[in-house]
Amino acid sequence: MYVGFCSNLKNREAVHNKGKGAKYTKLRRPVRIVYFEEFNSLVEAMRREKQVKGWTRVKKEELIKK
Repeated sequence: MYVGFCSNLKNREAVHNKGKGAKYTKLRRPVRIVYFEEFNSLVEAMRREKQVKGWTRVKKEELIKK
């Protein structure tokens, strides 16, 4: 399960599906964005990314279900 932040969600998905971007997604194409959150600042987004990356897969899956 990939976690990341960006300023343009549609572009980010397209880049990953072209095999560019994160190494993790390069081998797991096609990728599909199943969950996102919006933040007012880059700092907030990066803080949340770091938090979610530290979670277990089960906890991330629970977040997606909400």
